[in-house]
Amino acid sequence: MNPTISIIVAIFNRKDELFELLNSFTAQTDKAFEIIIVDDGSLIDLKPTIENFNGILDIKYFRKDNSGPGLSRNYGARRAANDWLVFVDSDVIVEKDYIENIKKDILEIPCDAFGGADKAHKGFNLMQKAISYSMTSVFTTGGIRGNKKAVSKFQPRSFNMGVKKDVFEKVGGFSEMRIGEDPDLSMTLWENGFTTAFFDDIAVYHKRRVDFGKFSKQVYQFGCARPILNQRHPNYVKISFAFPSLFLLGYVLGFVEYFVLGRGFILALFGLYTFMVLLHALIVTKNVTIAAMAVVSTYIQMFSYGYGFLKSWILLNVLKMKPEEAFPKHFHKN
Repeated sequence: MNPTISIIVAIFNRKDELFELLNSFTAQTDKAFEIIIVDDGSLIDLKPTIENFNGILDIKYFRKDNSGPGLSRNYGARRAANDWLVFVDSDVIVEKDYIENIKKDILEIPCDAFGGADKAHKGFNLMQKAISYSMTSVFTTGGIRGNKKAVSKFQPRSFNMGVKKDVFEKVGGFSEMRIGEDPDLSMTLWENGFTTAFFDDIAVYHKRRVDFGKFSKQVYQFGCARPILNQRHPNYVKISFAFPSLFLLGYVLGFVEYFVLGRGFILALFGLYTFMVLLHALIVTKNVTIAAMAVVSTYIQMFSYGYGFLKSWILLNVLKMKPEEAFPKHFHKN
């Protein structure tokens, strides 16, 4: 039986990105799908953008008070007519065979939920390409966002994630977490005996943040979320989650070693790491400017995530604060 697909997009503002996303869906080789747009209390009117696609796409539009993406995705899921829910972020673009490949993979790879990679489109600016590199590189995330061989159990991310509707309902959908809600859902699925899979032919083009400041704030929040996830799902804690914090502490220790002991061994190791990132980024992107910017974005990612993780770990495990007390903005408004 051919799978039926409901695409769900939770959006706050981002009118231009929404147009590009919907425009990419008009070119699908398989046009048997519906799109549900959930306007999460946007401050601008998105209806004129959506009306451009009436009659071209099977599209439904709902507007609700702002609560955050997770609860808005749940809102859209309850209104979906099809058997599979596919969540994409509003700032992605999909290839023309996206729907076709999803249906093919569902039939070939048994699973209850799936995810795909993200990558940089050739039309993205240099900053976006550099940030995309650092978020998918083997030297930062271990390549887990873009390589099915990099992880033993793949955690789908909400920018490109599919779940059986009945399974989604059984586990209660996305939780009250505002940051880290997608790995939270993946681990909840595992804890309830459901399976996840990586589909290697459904990658999306993800714009991510457009400057280093916003990128730093984003990955800092990711770092803060990880110790919360570790508390919620202790069976899936890995030592690798702490690597960015160790990277940050090691960098500080390197300066202490240099200025106090007059030695530069640790900083030399960081110099070697920097060279390897630069060389690898140059090979991957084939652009010197992007490679140089990728070194900056890599250090921003490691430092910001590492600081967020360390701060969160201390607040939760040393000071014994509750996650909702330590990070109230990380949880949805009910």
